Amino acid sequence: MSRKATLFIPRVAVIGLGLIGCSWVKGLRVRGCVGQVAGFDRNLDSMQQALDVGLIDEFSSDITEVVRAADLVIISVPILAVRQVLQDIAAAIGDATVLTDVGSVKGSVAGDVEAVFGADFGRFVLGHPIAGSERSGVSAADENLYVRHKVIITPQPHTDQAALRLVRAAWQAVGADVEDMAVSHHDEVLAATSHLPHLLAYSLVDTLANSHENKEIFNYAAGGFRDFTRIAASSPVMWRDIFSANKEQILKTLDLFQHDLNFLRSAIEQEDTTTVMGVLTRAKVARDHFSKILARRAYVEPMKTASVTYIASPAGSLSGSFRVPGDKSISHRSIMLGSLAEGTTEVSGFLEGEDSLATLQAFRDMGVVIEGPHRGRVTIHGVGLHGLQPPPNALYLGNSGTSMRLLAGLMAGQNFDVEMSGDESLSKRPMGRVADPLKLMGAVVETAEAGRPPIKVHGAGKLKGIHYDLPMASAQVKSCVLLAGLYAEGETSVTEPAPTRDHTERMLKGFGYDVKVDGSTVTLQSGGKLTATSIDVPADISSAAFFMVAASIAEGSDITLEHVGINPTRIGVINILRAMGGNIEVLNEREVGGEPVADIRIRSAQLKGIHIPEDQVPLAIDEFPALFIAAACAEGETVLTGAEELRVKESDRIQAMVDGLITLGVDAKGTEDGAVIQGMGATGRFGGGEIVTHHDHRIAMSFAIASLRAAEPIIVLDCANVATSFPDFVGLANNAGLQLDMISKPAAE
Repeated sequence: MSRKATLFIPRVAVIGLGLIGCSWVKGLRVRGCVGQVAGFDRNLDSMQQALDVGLIDEFSSDITEVVRAADLVIISVPILAVRQVLQDIAAAIGDATVLTDVGSVKGSVAGDVEAVFGADFGRFVLGHPIAGSERSGVSAADENLYVRHKVIITPQPHTDQAALRLVRAAWQAVGADVEDMAVSHHDEVLAATSHLPHLLAYSLVDTLANSHENKEIFNYAAGGFRDFTRIAASSPVMWRDIFSANKEQILKTLDLFQHDLNFLRSAIEQEDTTTVMGVLTRAKVARDHFSKILARRAYVEPMKTASVTYIASPAGSLSGSFRVPGDKSISHRSIMLGSLAEGTTEVSGFLEGEDSLATLQAFRDMGVVIEGPHRGRVTIHGVGLHGLQPPPNALYLGNSGTSMRLLAGLMAGQNFDVEMSGDESLSKRPMGRVADPLKLMGAVVETAEAGRPPIKVHGAGKLKGIHYDLPMASAQVKSCVLLAGLYAEGETSVTEPAPTRDHTERMLKGFGYDVKVDGSTVTLQSGGKLTATSIDVPADISSAAFFMVAASIAEGSDITLEHVGINPTRIGVINILRAMGGNIEVLNEREVGGEPVADIRIRSAQLKGIHIPEDQVPLAIDEFPALFIAAACAEGETVLTGAEELRVKESDRIQAMVDGLITLGVDAKGTEDGAVIQGMGATGRFGGGEIVTHHDHRIAMSFAIASLRAAEPIIVLDCANVATSFPDFVGLANNAGLQLDMISKPAAE
């Protein structure tokens, strides 16, 4: 049922015939949501004009006649006029009349309501639409002014629920996105995001207008000046009242701004270009992510991601030479260690995916000046091991488990407290595995129920070095402990039961830190320092794996993947595919920044099922979703064991892949620590169907490449998170020979 059909208000009274109230009434009227509308304004001409254009059905110079018998009264007058209006209408409103306002200061209106009606009056719903226009008055009324604009409602503990529902429905009926907020928080936020900018705009124009050179200044004012000062053309009376009504919060925000402005002035005076760049880069990111920024809080909530679906149609072969995005693991670590180094670190090939960007933003929030990324280039002005600053709020890390687990180790050594949170997927992933060894080192770490995020690390504790035997192979846990060891008294060492990625050890050495590797044990001492360096991030073998499998299963394929990282702890996918009969050549091997890289040529081959060696499992842990597709196309049975880690990734990847394969007609079953897959052989084809990805990017990409051996289209749901590790996966895949269509819809409210 539509909003139009579910809302009808027999009689509405609008007090104050300005743009805001008139646009709301007009929006309700054209959508058939109201019966009679009565209007009141001190200006007789405005009332007559509103009547002439059909905005209202009647008006009166007696305000009590306008509100009498009204079901909803909309008060749209200057803030300091609200109390007088309430006093004028108090005796005339009915026992069931609901009242609301549209003012931008809620504390003042709440005080007026209490003064006139009493502390328990519940039928006044405080509201504030975040929308406007350069035009004003009755003639500017726009029935679509609020479509997809925010309206903030600030209910109080005593607010009547039926009244609240009515006002919320009346805003939603005109297309507004309604959000709730506490009264005090609303006034704090609006002081920073609306009231202060208007104050500054008026002040700047006044300052320049009084300059003896004002004619020249205004003659040559560029677009930026006009855009910023446009708001100084608003009603002075309205803003005088707002500045008075929200005085406390505006002064607090103004003091903060003056402090930061003095700080910036000092940096410019002293030619401290790094500090100036820090202000500019943080401001640019804040502006780019404006919907996540309220007051001075960065990344307080995840942005609502669009719903993305892939339609993967049957395709032929793959061809061409190309480079997949940079290695995510190395990109994360380049930001972390570059931030803690002394000097300026230059990074090229940085993966501009959401996970890596979450790490980058976290260090910006802790005061590190980071330029970029721009076309994979990032410049990091390191602050040293002890130079991080407390973030303004919790660090929001999106979908990135790597960010959270590695940062937990680094945060344990700081002298401030940090809370880290993430999106829905990350909030389900286990963090006890890093909390436990950190507690052994003396850190105070708190997690949510069952060891899940958010995770709180309390600083100022003294860490001591430990030896830690990993209960299961995990590069993230190993790295967490080693990074905490940078701050721990004495020696810290980690022994792993099977080889895992060694990017942290390699990069620490690259930054000049002494790290000893003896077999399966890694050891470091605290007290050293990191020295800035240059890092060239190789292409991510985890991203390359999708195309390795794709070319292997699609007859007639021949591709070359350029500049791929072939770290010995990451080449399990190559070893496994070769063991299955894959036709893979590693060419032009070389070393870049301490990491081995090569070009990899893959040609189609008839794969055969194998029992995957358990010693290869940690070396290919992220590549198994793609390898499940390879196993489904092989001749014979493939058995995976020793991979229980897959059940606690972004999703339960064993179950997700098995369920998807069964949907497509493959004989597959999951086990506690792996899976058994009966391959389709050379002539087998996947059927069509809908794949549930559980918002896991690797599940999505794996079933996208399955279309190369499909008889019907495969519909892959919830693919938005592919951007976390592989920006423009669809574009690169289609250029290589796949046939993927991407359907994107705005996120559901």
